[in-house]
Amino acid sequence: MKIILKKDFEKLGKSGEIVETKTGYARNYLIPKGFAVEASPSNMKIYEQERLSEQRKVQKEIQEAEALAAKLNKVSITATVQVGEENKVFGAITNQTIADLLQEKDFNIDRKKIILEEPLKALGVFEVPIKLHSEVEARVKVWVVRE
Repeated sequence: MKIILKKDFEKLGKSGEIVETKTGYARNYLIPKGFAVEASPSNMKIYEQERLSEQRKVQKEIQEAEALAAKLNKVSITATVQVGEENKVFGAITNQTIADLLQEKDFNIDRKKIILEEPLKALGVFEVPIKLHSEVEARVKVWVVRE
């Protein structure tokens, strides 16, 4: 029996795939549990429409992320830190600090999207990547200067 998977299923495949399985397994387990629907012509049309709708939605998200990335690539933010002898920095600039500084410039970026391998603990200029979408990444210049 041919079925269309509605959810990822480890043993059969990913969501949206059309797979062949035993009739009893499909009718008694997969379809009642909501993992799949029968691959009838009407369900195939519905699946196609949902797939196209999802593609348009993802394309729109990518375009919005690219527009935001173009704006963020031009942004430069300044973080002030206290400095001791021999330019030793007290504290560090974390992704939360960068998110707060971006918030002041009217960019609402979640701190989890800011990719820092480790907090910034030195004076200077750093390019910090921000993952806006799985396919779109922006870079923000962060100036770490003494207070």
